[in-house]
Amino acid sequence: MIHMNRRQMLAIAGAAAASGLAAPALASNRAIKVGALRFTSHSGSFVAFERGYFADAGLDVEFEFFQAAQPMAVAIASGDVDYAVTAISGGLVSLADKGAIKVIGGALSEEDGIDGQKFLASMAAFEAGVKEPKDLDGKRFAVTQSGSSFHYMGSKMAAAEGIELQFIPLQKVGAIIGAIKSGQVDGWSIVPHIAKPLAGSGAVHIIGNVSDYLPDYQVTTVFTSTENAANERGMTESFLAGFSKGVDDYAAAMIDGTADQDAMVDLIHKYVYTDRPRERAAPSIINGTMRLNKGAALNVASVQDQLSWFQSENLVDADITIEQLIDPSYVEIIGA
Repeated sequence: MIHMNRRQMLAIAGAAAASGLAAPALASNRAIKVGALRFTSHSGSFVAFERGYFADAGLDVEFEFFQAAQPMAVAIASGDVDYAVTAISGGLVSLADKGAIKVIGGALSEEDGIDGQKFLASMAAFEAGVKEPKDLDGKRFAVTQSGSSFHYMGSKMAAAEGIELQFIPLQKVGAIIGAIKSGQVDGWSIVPHIAKPLAGSGAVHIIGNVSDYLPDYQVTTVFTSTENAANERGMTESFLAGFSKGVDDYAAAMIDGTADQDAMVDLIHKYVYTDRPRERAAPSIINGTMRLNKGAALNVASVQDQLSWFQSENLVDADITIEQLIDPSYVEIIGA
């Protein structure tokens, strides 16, 4: 249950906007580590770094790259990383329950009119009759870990379709790609910059959209340690201000068409598909374009739905509340 009503959350968020993101206290060249995945959806951080928005906000940023959400949450809790963008996982919620981390903003979202995450079937499963998500009944569905966003997406689809899935934890995205290519698993859900090239190569088939089951899904969030959220307000505001400028540039080039897309692809290619030449990487980077929330606005209704699902599956403590998971004082709160 959400114990803060919409008026309370908007009042807190409004005060933050007036005193925070609009004019953050400069962090005085603070050295920080930012956690990221090498996905197009993490481009807000990459743009903010490359175009000097973090530096302008007084931050000396170093990236630390991960291959799954849960290890990133652990790194935040331990203080090895200061800020990160990733999906909510059972591990992240449990760390919030222990008072170690706070969600402070939103990043990647499913939005009507913008191509989003896909459900996939392996070639073997497709040839055996898996043409739509409901056809995955009884099949093997890949996840990184139990309690990951992949687990959440698959479970919500299965519940809507009235089917059962066998969830197969494979720890890393790379391992899942290998498994679905070889037919060791039958289905998966993933962002379009991975889904479309796999389908284009003939390795898998796209059989549905995640947004059909989870409209307005807050796919990833911005989070930090509870210590930073509570006691490093200037640094946290500075991070969000730089990140938000990066998101604005990304949206202008990749979604709105008001800025140079080629230049943006060049920038993102420094971090995403770095093992491919630019001409081969560009289509995948472009295919990965999804909405990153302006001003890191947070869809708290979607976050609450995720928390409730983790609790219903006994993946996190039943008593944890939304207030323990998020700090709504930094960004605009939507969906409350």
